Amino acid sequence: MPDTSPNVAAPISPESSEVAADAAADRTAGMTMPPPVRTTITVPERVSMVGLLGSADELLRLVEAEVDADVHVRGNEIAITGQPSDNAFAVRVFDELIALLGTRQELRPDSVRRVIAMLKAGGSERPADVLSLDIISRRGRTIRPKTLNQKRYVDAIDANTIVFGIGPAGTGKTYLAMAKAVQALQTKQVNRIILTRPAVEAGERLGYLPGTLSEKIDPYLRPLYDALHDMVDPESIPRLMAAGTIEVAPLAFMRGRSINDSFVILDEAQNTTAEQMKMFLTRLGFGSKMVVTGDITQVDLPGGQQSGLRIVREILGEIEDVHFASLTSSDVVRHRLVSDIVDAYERWDASRQPAPARPGAGAPVRTSRPRRQGS
Repeated sequence: MPDTSPNVAAPISPESSEVAADAAADRTAGMTMPPPVRTTITVPERVSMVGLLGSADELLRLVEAEVDADVHVRGNEIAITGQPSDNAFAVRVFDELIALLGTRQELRPDSVRRVIAMLKAGGSERPADVLSLDIISRRGRTIRPKTLNQKRYVDAIDANTIVFGIGPAGTGKTYLAMAKAVQALQTKQVNRIILTRPAVEAGERLGYLPGTLSEKIDPYLRPLYDALHDMVDPESIPRLMAAGTIEVAPLAFMRGRSINDSFVILDEAQNTTAEQMKMFLTRLGFGSKMVVTGDITQVDLPGGQQSGLRIVREILGEIEDVHFASLTSSDVVRHRLVSDIVDAYERWDASRQPAPARPGAGAPVRTSRPRRQGS
C-alpha cells in the first residue's frame, strides 16, 4: 500500500494525470477571444480616395494583407473590424498614408510597404515625417530618405563633420550623400564638391590601360557621374567642373592636399587600405564636411590587404563629431530582390564561419615516456 503519511506525497496515477490534462484543456477552450470591435475612419474631403487606396484598390489590398483586421471602404469612410490592438494599428497605417498625401506625395506600393514596416518596427519617428523629408528637387523629382535608417543617416550628415555610411549595396549610402552635397552647394554652405573613389579594380596601375589618364580613370568614377547627372542640370556639369566647383578624382589625387570649404565624399571606401583611409581623413580643412561610404562585405583589395573601412570604427569610434551610420538589407531601395540577395549572402557567410572550438578540444597532449634505466 502507498505511504499516506502527511510528509509523503501520494503518487499520481496515469488516470489522474489524464483527468488533469483534460481539465486544463477544457479551461483553455473556455478562454475565448473577446468579440471583435468596429472602428471607423472618416477620410477628409480634401484627400483623394483613389490616391489613398490606389488604382483598382491596389494599395488597399496591400494594407489588408499586412493588418490583422477586416477593412471595408464605403465612400470616404473606412470601417475596420478586429481586435482593439489590431484596429489601432490599422488606424495608424491609414493616418500615416493620409499624412503623406497631405505633403503632395503620390502613394506607391513601395511607400505603403515602408510605412507599415516602420510602424511594425516601432520607434518615435513618424513614417510620414521620415518619408516627407525633402533634400533636393530637380525637374519635378524629389530626393528624400525612404527608410528610418536613411533619415538618421541624413540627419547625422547635418549634425557631424565626418560621417561614415556603412551598409550593403542599394541602401542609398552614396546617393543620399551626393544629394546632401548638392544641397550644401546650392545653399552656399560650401564652395565646392569633391567626389573620390579608389581605383582599386585597376590595382592602381592605370598606366597599363589604353588612353589618356582621364580616360583610364573615368570607368571607376562613372557611378559618381551618373548620380551627379540625376541631381544637377547636365548642361551645367562641364562648366562647374571646369571652374573646379565640382571635382571627380581618384583617391590617389587627394594626397598632399588640405581641403577647405568643401563637401567631400569618399565612395567604395571598403577598398581603401588603413594608410589610404588615414591619408584621406587628414585632408579635412576648415569649413569642410566629409562623408565616407562603403560595404565591408565587398572588399576587392588585392593580396588580402586589410580594409581601412573595417578598422576605422575601432580607431575613431570615440571621437566627437565623427558619426558611424549603419544601414541594413531593410534599407535597400533597389528592386526588392536585392534585399533578399543581401540576406541570402549573409546567411551563407554565417554558415561558413568555423564553429568555436570546445573547451579542452584540440591536439592531443603528448605525455613524455619514462626514461629507461641507463639511457
